[in-house]
Amino acid sequence: MINTIGMIGTGNMGSAILRGIVDASYVKASQIIAYDASSRRMSELEEDIPGIITARDCLEVAEKADLIILAIKPIYVKDVIEEIRPALNGKAVLSIAAGWTVSMLENALYGTSASYLRVMPNTPALVGEGMTALCDNTTFSKEDFNYAKGIFDSIGKTKVLPERLFDGVVAVSGSSPAYVYMMIEAMADAAVKEGIPRVYAYEMAAQSVLGSALMVLSSGTHPAALKDAVCSPGGTTIEAVEELERKGFRAAIMDAMDACARKSRELSKQ
Repeated sequence: MINTIGMIGTGNMGSAILRGIVDASYVKASQIIAYDASSRRMSELEEDIPGIITARDCLEVAEKADLIILAIKPIYVKDVIEEIRPALNGKAVLSIAAGWTVSMLENALYGTSASYLRVMPNTPALVGEGMTALCDNTTFSKEDFNYAKGIFDSIGKTKVLPERLFDGVVAVSGSSPAYVYMMIEAMADAAVKEGIPRVYAYEMAAQSVLGSALMVLSSGTHPAALKDAVCSPGGTTIEAVEELERKGFRAAIMDAMDACARKSRELSKQ
């Protein structure tokens, strides 16, 4: 039974998860113990989440937590697992490291009785709008899996998927907030060029993206049909759409996602 969550790594993703689950009242701050190599991040976390327990090192997190979340860069996962190995028996280990496959986790945890689960969340979890994929190939007990899923259900939406789809998951949801932020920034810059104050430009661009996303999710209508509905014959929108098509807008996004998925596959071979 999971009573205490341990977070190793409190960077953008780790802190987003912690703040999200506390804000959603899924757990109390006192049920979390966290560690990060950056003392600055630890201080910020203690200030942002009053009552959270901070540890002196990774091993202390593993010793005191029932569920250990590895929210660290892929290159550090193996070393951290070795550091916490003495405390892993009977623990549940959840990895959000891109490219770290189930077989990699299995090999790294060999010789312990720890169970493992691969998960890929994204940073909008911080505002309760995350998109998280959980791998269906796991050694978590049903109870522990449901608890872990509940963490991510409380900070957004979840999908349980086979591991063969995870490189695509990294591209379509794990990394995609960055693509969207770039689009919002570009829209705002263009609005500023047209004379709109920058503070308004960011809000108007972001709200338009948010509203458009909600239209896709709530209506069930194909995005192409929603796009067509905005494009009046001979109007301004179709002129913009033609320019986007001419500049390869959709192809650029697809190529970027291909590169992202390719990098994820490369990480899994290192």
